[in-house]
Amino acid sequence: MVYAYIRVSTDKQTLENQRFEVQKFAIEKKVVIDKWVSETVSGTKKANDRKLGPLLRKMKKGDTLIITEISRLGRNLMQIMSILNLCMTKETMVLTIKERYELGNNINSQILAFAFGLSAQIERDLISQRTKEALARRKANGQRLGREVGTKNTHYKLTGKEPLIQTMLDYGYSKAAICRKLKCNPKTLDDHLVRMNDVLSS
Repeated sequence: MVYAYIRVSTDKQTLENQRFEVQKFAIEKKVVIDKWVSETVSGTKKANDRKLGPLLRKMKKGDTLIITEISRLGRNLMQIMSILNLCMTKETMVLTIKERYELGNNINSQILAFAFGLSAQIERDLISQRTKEALARRKANGQRLGREVGTKNTHYKLTGKEPLIQTMLDYGYSKAAICRKLKCNPKTLDDHLVRMNDVLSS
């Protein structure tokens, strides 16, 4: 299936210009658009809060997504890279008209996957560094480190990764795939999902 996704941020803009660009591109590439998905919504909204979310979940291996430019996916770099990483994981192709990106099983996609992984690692390192600095300040101020005996543990292996876990679940990742991504075992994930649900229901 070939999908075309077009989006504008306000009703003062028009979708027709993007539709024309996509149709012209399709003729040039000799492809037929099987389904159009269009919406007027801010790119700052999460993909799952837009029509884009259901579209990404629907797409299967071998499908193609055509957009006029990469910014149609979102306005946040990590959000865009997360969406593209999902598309590559599902072995779907993303074609952009303005930048002429062809992201799928090719070197561009491998570079993108590396950049996504590097960005995620940098974020983890920054969180780790901030944690170490905070602990060092507490120690210097004479504060007790760690939880007191008899108190409940509030920090777990997946603490802080709740937004990522929820996003992956929303995008249809299996629990096994999430475990591989977060380098944890299934019980660790299941236990944390229970804690997440407890927080939501409290």
